[in-house]
Amino acid sequence: MTALVRLVDRFCARHPGFGLPRLMMYIAGGNLLAFLLIQMDKSGAFITGLLFSPELILQGQVWRLVTWVFFPNSGNILLLAISLYFYYFLAQTLEREWGAGRFTIYYLAGVLLHIVFGFIMWLAGAPFLLMTSTYLNLSLFFTFAVLYPDLQVRLFFILPIKVKWLALVDVLYYGYIVIVSQFPANLLPLVGIANFLLFCAGDLYQLLRNFLPQNVVRKARYNAAQKPSGKFEFADRRCAVCGKSAASHPELEFRYCSRCNGFHCFCEEHINSHIHFS
Repeated sequence: MTALVRLVDRFCARHPGFGLPRLMMYIAGGNLLAFLLIQMDKSGAFITGLLFSPELILQGQVWRLVTWVFFPNSGNILLLAISLYFYYFLAQTLEREWGAGRFTIYYLAGVLLHIVFGFIMWLAGAPFLLMTSTYLNLSLFFTFAVLYPDLQVRLFFILPIKVKWLALVDVLYYGYIVIVSQFPANLLPLVGIANFLLFCAGDLYQLLRNFLPQNVVRKARYNAAQKPSGKFEFADRRCAVCGKSAASHPELEFRYCSRCNGFHCFCEEHINSHIHFS
């Protein structure tokens, strides 16, 4: 996997047009264009040509291996635009954390898993499956939540809430879809989850370890040791990678990594690029 990521990173560096941000831009643009063409095509021929169909693919309509990704996940142009912008934001953030290579492989692996699942269901004689990229795109949020669990956002631009709790709501939504949807469409969320676990199982394990009783107690004791100030002394902060301190470089921002085992401080240059302590 590492060698493949490096190969894709090299390719993306030499051909910026194929980097992750451009890839997500093409996907978002393709969704919007497909939505507009579907609205103009009263015959329904265009939307039918987008659908994933193993039988027609084997008859030579190979474009269906890709065009299902551009099937709009909403019939409302405003909601569609908001969701696509959100996915593009997640893609940019994860590209900075992972690099273009790993995330490009992540997304393409998700597409491949969906295609394999579609063929398996067809061979098993399952009913028609309307396959879209909805759950593949939603899995980006799970990845984002694992990497930035304590990031606080404002729900509906008003209520402050941490990303990890939104991810928990998303898990409950996935469970609801699996229970109430008809077979085989109810299994599509599990395909998105499988792709997420394929790439993020280790990060998820490290995150869940923080909720173990002994780790909760250890963190509480550490926080208590910081009192009476209740916070880290700014002048004592030193980057565990480059050794820069807040005293020698007051212009830099220093933060502690929640994903490292123990309490390790990093400057703004290395907070998102260091190797996590374990």
